[in-house]
Amino acid sequence: MSIDPDPPTAQFQGLRVAYLVNQYPKVSHTFIRREILALERQGVTVRRFALRGWDAEVVDPADIAEKARTRHLLADGLLPLAGAVLRSALRRPGATWKAFRAAMAMSRHSVRPWPYHLIWLAHACRLSEWLEGEGITHLHAHFGTNSTDTAYLLHLLGGPDYSFTIHGADEADNARNLNFPRKVGGAKFVAAISSYTRSQLLRHIDPADWHKVRVVHCGLEADFFAPAPAPLPESPVLLCIGRLCGEKGHAVLLEAFGALVRTHPDCRLVLAGDGELRARIEARIAALGLGDRVTITGWIGSDEVRRLITESTVLVQPSLMEGLPVVIMEAMAQHRPVISTYIAGIPELVQPGRTGWLVPAGEVESLAGAMAAALDTPRAELAAMGAAAAERARARHDIDTEAAKLAALFAAKG
Repeated sequence: MSIDPDPPTAQFQGLRVAYLVNQYPKVSHTFIRREILALERQGVTVRRFALRGWDAEVVDPADIAEKARTRHLLADGLLPLAGAVLRSALRRPGATWKAFRAAMAMSRHSVRPWPYHLIWLAHACRLSEWLEGEGITHLHAHFGTNSTDTAYLLHLLGGPDYSFTIHGADEADNARNLNFPRKVGGAKFVAAISSYTRSQLLRHIDPADWHKVRVVHCGLEADFFAPAPAPLPESPVLLCIGRLCGEKGHAVLLEAFGALVRTHPDCRLVLAGDGELRARIEARIAALGLGDRVTITGWIGSDEVRRLITESTVLVQPSLMEGLPVVIMEAMAQHRPVISTYIAGIPELVQPGRTGWLVPAGEVESLAGAMAAALDTPRAELAAMGAAAAERARARHDIDTEAAKLAALFAAKG
């Protein structure tokens, strides 16, 4: 059950934290924006920093506002980074040498060669200058990749304590080459978005550091939880939300939907999003003769996402690789059941038979069967599943509750 967060005048007032993200704002990083804004409601001062994103195309007004609040380390090119390294070497030669040696050590067997690690050291030197005089007590990075490398090197330069959040997709694939023992060892704590994600990190770090890895879920604002469900559409609508890329399983979904329409000719499919595979997906839609039944929206903002959810019958997320999709939380918060796959953290949220259906990833027949079962479920039963979904999403993914957990970890001594 959700709890009321402490008011801004309570225990977290005066806490000053910096956030570091590889790219921010970004269409797929809405969950980071929600987290930052929730921390600010708790009374935490949050300064936003990112490596890239000053030129990103964003359509959501909230992301446009976030872009104006964010300082981007690469916006002025490489020359200011080189100057920051030179100044750091002159002012604190010992710490800079220590950070340089760490960067080179981390480049061995890394996913990136050594020049990238020197660039991340340069990021750390410049960010160190930006943080001076800000009164920042803690630096938090999202994703255990280059943003966390930068946070670790900044700490070696004499910067504040740091932590980072892992999400479980790219990090899990490349865990052996991301220097997690070193980065977790130096961190104050690590946030994992699900128990599954936490378990995968534990495989790669010293058991002495297991206590540092805490589960802090991504979350939704209170107003995202519908007080009452929108009525189900008269004709069934299946909705899939996400970037049009291989890992989201759109190819499997289209094959399954092609089989579904033979027995449910009145159903429609909406693909909300855009991405590198759009042309290939459009070609497959045409080849299957589904052009009049499948709609691709392109990039849309959070308000449009919410509208599409309320106009759908069920959310379908046939992912092949994930952490724990925020869109599943969003659909459940709007009283919609979910069809998804038995991977990563998804089974921690979606309960088969109670809040939705789960199928093996990549199985066309199983996915088609689950979609048919959803459309054959009486409307009253779908409504009951939607109500159970909303209750579960609120209990596990209230953003103010999760932000309070983070703020407490930021503020903790030792």
